[in-house]
Amino acid sequence: MDIFEKEATKLMTGRVEFLLSAPELKFLPEPTVPEIAFAGRSNVGKSSLLNALVGRRAIARTSVTPGRTQELNFFEIGNPTELRFVDMPGYGFAKAPVKTVERWKHLVFDYLRGRSVLKRTMVLIDSRRGIGKHDREVMDMLDKAAMSYNIVLTKSDKVKATELSQVTDAVAAEAAKHAAAHPDLYVTSAEKGEGIAMLRAAILDAART
Repeated sequence: MDIFEKEATKLMTGRVEFLLSAPELKFLPEPTVPEIAFAGRSNVGKSSLLNALVGRRAIARTSVTPGRTQELNFFEIGNPTELRFVDMPGYGFAKAPVKTVERWKHLVFDYLRGRSVLKRTMVLIDSRRGIGKHDREVMDMLDKAAMSYNIVLTKSDKVKATELSQVTDAVAAEAAKHAAAHPDLYVTSAEKGEGIAMLRAAILDAART
C-alpha cells in the first residue's frame, strides 16, 4: 500500500456518518463538499463495496431483494467532512411496480446530470456478468452529460482467474468507446478486500481534482 492509499484508507475508515436519504432532488443536501456517486444494477454488490470502502459491516444495507435502495443515500466522510459517498438506487430488474422503477430512474439520472459537486461516478459491473443493456444505458447517459466515471468490477472472487481476465479485457475495450469513461478500471472483491485500497485512492484523487 503506497502513501496515498494509506491516506485514503485512513480518511475513509475514520469518521463516516449517514447524512440523509433524498427521495427527490429537493431533499438533496447543500452542495458544500465533493461527492462520489456509486451506480450499479440491482444486486451488483454496491452496498457490500461501500461497506468495504469504509471498513464497516453495515453502513450501507445489503439485501438479496433487488430494488431495496429507493433513494439517494448520502454519507459524510472525514472530520471535518472532506467528501460524501452517494449510494444510488440500483437499476434493472428491480422487483417493483413500473412507475416506481421509473421514478427511481429519473431521480438518479437527474442527480447525475445536474449536481455541481459530483466529481466522479463509479459504475459497478458484476464480474460474473460483464456489461449489460442497463449498464450501457447509464454509460451512454453519463457520456451525454459529460460526467466522468470509472468502471468498477465487483465480486471478482466469484469467478476463475481466466474468466476474470477475459471479462476485464472485454469491459475495458467497451469502456474505451465511451467518451466520459475514465481509462482506469478497478477490479474488486468486497469479501476478500481485493482492490479496495487502490479504489479508495482513486476516489480521493477524484474528489480533490
